[in-house]
Amino acid sequence: MYFVINRHITPTNVCVLSCAFCDFARKKDADGAYEHTIEDMVAMVRPGVREVHIVGGHHPDWPFEYYERIIGAIHTAHPEVQIKAFTAAEIDYFWRRWKIEPKEALTRLKAAGLQSMPGGGAEIFALRLARELKYTGKADPARWCEIHGLAHALGIPTNATMLYGHVETMAERVDHLLRLREQQDASGGFLTFIPLAYQVGTTRLRPRPTPPTDSLRTIAASRLLLDNFPHVEAYWVVLGEDTTSVALHFGADDINGTLEDERIQHMAGAQTPAGLAREHLLRMIHDAGKTAVERDALYNVVHVWN
Repeated sequence: MYFVINRHITPTNVCVLSCAFCDFARKKDADGAYEHTIEDMVAMVRPGVREVHIVGGHHPDWPFEYYERIIGAIHTAHPEVQIKAFTAAEIDYFWRRWKIEPKEALTRLKAAGLQSMPGGGAEIFALRLARELKYTGKADPARWCEIHGLAHALGIPTNATMLYGHVETMAERVDHLLRLREQQDASGGFLTFIPLAYQVGTTRLRPRPTPPTDSLRTIAASRLLLDNFPHVEAYWVVLGEDTTSVALHFGADDINGTLEDERIQHMAGAQTPAGLAREHLLRMIHDAGKTAVERDALYNVVHVWN
C-alpha cells in the first residue's frame, strides 16, 4: 500500500467563487484571507519532501505569469522535488480571467517544472448540483475532462476526485464515475482516483458527515467501476486513521502522505492532524496487515517498509 512524503502549499485562499460547500475561500480583505509570497512558498519545502501539492483560490488579480514563477522558483530551489499543481478548475480560470488557453497554460507550466496535476475541482459532474451548490463559475464536466485530456496528451499525468456525502444522489455519483472511466479510456493519463468525503464545517449542507460505511462502500464501488485507473486512494485527512486502515481492505491501495500544512479540508472541519509523520502512515498501513510502499508523486517506489 502506497504513501508519499509530501507538502501541501495553498498559495492563497482569496477566491472569486462562492461555492456553497467551501469553508476555505475568502474574499479579498476579508477576515482570514491570506496571500503567500513566492519566497514564502519556496521556504515551505523542507528536506526529504518528494512531492509538492499546490492548489488554491481563484485569485482575482494574480496574473498567469505569477503562477509560472511559483512553479519555476520551487523547481529551481528544489529540483529533486516533484511538483503536482493546479486543478483543471484553476487552468480553466486562467482562460476565463487572462485568456490563456489551457494547452498553452499547461505547456508553459510544464516548461517551468510542473510534472503532474491534482484532481480537484471536479466536485460532482451534475449540472443540478453545480446550480444548487453555486459552482457554475468553474469548469463544467466537459471542460474539466477536456483539460485533463490535454494534460495527458502533453505527458502530464493527473488525478481525479469526487466530492460525495452532501446532497448528491447515488445516480449522480455513478454518472460521475462513468464519465471519469470514459475519459480514462480516451486519454489514459489518470493515475489515481480520490473520493473526498464532504466536511460539514460551517457550510452544513447536511447535519453530520457521511458515515464510515458510506465511505467504504464508495471506495469499493469506485475500485470496481474504475478498473482502468491504476490506483484508488483512501484520503486519510477526511476519513480518519481508523477508517483509512479499514479502507485498504475495500479496494484502496494508497493513503496519500504526510500532507504538511493541508488547509482546505482542515478549514472545513476535518479533525485529523494537519500533518502526519512517516511513522503514523506506516502504522495505518501495517494495522491493516499490509506492506507499506513509500513512493514518489509518479508512483516510483522509493522504499518498501515491511
